[in-house]
Amino acid sequence: MDKSDKIYVAGHRGLVGSAIVRNLKEKGYTNIIGKTHKELDLTNQQSVREFFENERPDIVILAAAKVGGINANNTTPAEFAYENMQIQCNVIKCAHDYKVKKLLFLGSTCIYPRLAPQPIPEDALLTGPLEETNEAYAIAKISGLEMCKFFKRQYGDNFISCMPTNLYGPHDNYDLSGSHVMPAMIRKFHDAKQNNSRNVELWGTGAPLREFLYVDDMADACVFLLENYDGEQHVNIGTGKEVTIKELAEAVRRVVGFEGDIIWNKDMPDGMPRKLTDVTKIHKLGWTHKVELEEGIKLAYDWFKENIKDARL
Repeated sequence: MDKSDKIYVAGHRGLVGSAIVRNLKEKGYTNIIGKTHKELDLTNQQSVREFFENERPDIVILAAAKVGGINANNTTPAEFAYENMQIQCNVIKCAHDYKVKKLLFLGSTCIYPRLAPQPIPEDALLTGPLEETNEAYAIAKISGLEMCKFFKRQYGDNFISCMPTNLYGPHDNYDLSGSHVMPAMIRKFHDAKQNNSRNVELWGTGAPLREFLYVDDMADACVFLLENYDGEQHVNIGTGKEVTIKELAEAVRRVVGFEGDIIWNKDMPDGMPRKLTDVTKIHKLGWTHKVELEEGIKLAYDWFKENIKDARL
């Protein structure tokens, strides 16, 4: 990449996209463009084609997606499948047609098989049944990863993909109807503290193991891959470290300062039993994370408190 390249970040105002924009600017990339959903509906094929015709970006980072936690995935699977496939098909095909120099597609480790080997290597994709609670999203994102691979293989397009683990940080979604586990915990513990509640209810048993990556570290890895990687296979982005959901809850409670009890609703689903990435590949390429979990939770909670009026609640 050249510092003067026109870089289109799809999803530039979300958790992932905003972090990537921050990182690009810190590294001296100045020609960055983005469109809000009102300005550009990525599910509309004609609108996407007109955007590429007018803007002619050199680099595309596809960070736009319909995302959510277990509840959102369970209750609206058709929308998760349809909207994500539409976004991916429209952007990737236009990136090819308008001869984009490089495209980065972001997957998610939740699209690996439910019982994948742990830590999960890149070649575990498509080797077993998916986790039912996010199957629609997983199938859509797998399609995007494979599409990038096929365009590279057939046409030589420089389309690469990465597989970030569970992310958290500034501009996260704190709406409990669709949020992921980390922002949901921050919101619940914060509200309970403010309301002097005696307890907080969390879903599941607390037993599943999860890996968490601060979103600014993820963004740094994405820009690193754009600058240093051209391979066909996707690359895992993570810390290589894991905690139980129960340990995570205790860490979030400490940071927020909630002193009440945690009640685990075991009638609600746990999701995948374990999900830890094998980060050997990206470490060999020369990248490692910087922000450890408790520090990251503090940074995320500080942002939440400072921006609560504008946060997605």
